[in-house]
Amino acid sequence: MGIVTISAPYGAAGAEIAPAVAEQLGLPFHDRAIPAQVAGRLGVPVAEAEANDETVVRGLWRLVASLGTMPDPVGGVVPGAPLPDARAYREQTERVLAELAAGDGGVVLGRAAAMVLRGRTDALHVRLDGSRERRLSAAVARSGRPREEVAREMAVTDRGREAYVRHFYRADPAAAGHYHLVVDSTELPVETVVQLVVTAARGRGIGR
Repeated sequence: MGIVTISAPYGAAGAEIAPAVAEQLGLPFHDRAIPAQVAGRLGVPVAEAEANDETVVRGLWRLVASLGTMPDPVGGVVPGAPLPDARAYREQTERVLAELAAGDGGVVLGRAAAMVLRGRTDALHVRLDGSRERRLSAAVARSGRPREEVAREMAVTDRGREAYVRHFYRADPAAAGHYHLVVDSTELPVETVVQLVVTAARGRGIGR
């Protein structure tokens, strides 16, 4: 079956392309399941863990810090219990990704999965990208929100994603050497990009 990892900066249509790839390959799309599993293992609230990229770290710890408590397994809280740090979150994320790759496989968006699962022969690592201006224009068109507002969100999100990979893996997430396939998803229709990724995945024996 195998696993496909997709890295995408803001505006590169990762949230559209990744689930479409999973559907065509007959594989599960693990986007929301990963932070939920990690939050459960660490015993922290999951509400803000349902995000599409590595910036989940910020939201999760912001929520936990605001509570000042940790939930226990039966639904109560343990006042003053120590909070896990970002390293604990990253370690649990890596374990979940390794288990997914060793099990039924699937398609994973974000979470620095290409770094975590590098070297696996049953994986395809994909980078979606595009110039800042084209990504911004695409994001504005999809959301219908003011350009200035989207630009601010894009800057924060891209910085968070890059910082996560640089901090934990000492790598540039945009470097082509981390991926088997790099596509400018702002210059091609989404359907075309999906077919490119699906074809590459099947070329590595991935899919049902």
